[in-house]
Amino acid sequence: MKIRIKFSKQGPVRFIGHLDVMRYFQKAVRRAGIDIRYSEGFSPHQIMSFAAPLSVGLISNGEYMDIETHAAMPPEEMADALNAAGAEGIRVLSCRLLGDAAKNAMSQVAAADYTFWFREGCGPETEEAVKAFYEEFCRFLARPSVEITKQGKKGAKTVDIRPLIYEAFPTERGVFMKLSAGSAANVKPEQALAAFYASKGMDYPPFAFQIQREELYADEGSGGARRFIPLEEYGTEGWDRT
Repeated sequence: MKIRIKFSKQGPVRFIGHLDVMRYFQKAVRRAGIDIRYSEGFSPHQIMSFAAPLSVGLISNGEYMDIETHAAMPPEEMADALNAAGAEGIRVLSCRLLGDAAKNAMSQVAAADYTFWFREGCGPETEEAVKAFYEEFCRFLARPSVEITKQGKKGAKTVDIRPLIYEAFPTERGVFMKLSAGSAANVKPEQALAAFYASKGMDYPPFAFQIQREELYADEGSGGARRFIPLEEYGTEGWDRT
């Protein structure tokens, strides 16, 4: 059985990397008594894959991993078991059954939602100035072109990321952005912020902001029209214990 697990990553665990998150869940799955499938061969490992690694320092309410099991607990029971076996900062939010032909989460990712805000003591001194910053940033992303410099094997090149920025608007807390994600075309919120600061002739202060990933999406659109579906919606909540 294929199971899609959604989880959050908050607090100090934002400073652990993707490989550590993977090891964490390998241990949590064993402690939770989940009958996970293992690969064959000389070095068997748990069949487990993650949708999109989260950059160190970011927090999230919308991380995903897929596992394969020989049998399944009811979804709430599985989530409770994983949370009981886990540690503070990582919390399983849902467990859903996927169809046998379902694609893995990593191959489905097409977009991601983010919010960001100034860390305490790192932004302008007044609320009005903070609000003005967020509004100016969103106007910048609405320009016809937003260029960044990328370092590749053949040296630096200029890339226009504007077509990969789907939404950006101020919120009560900070700024919301929907950005292209996945292996084909990926934009990080840090890149958008760095482009904004570069347009003002300033260096991007990476530690001034807290960035939070909110959700990951697949794109079910056609003919150039996008239709984003949260990865969670590909699974069903209920199944019988077998």
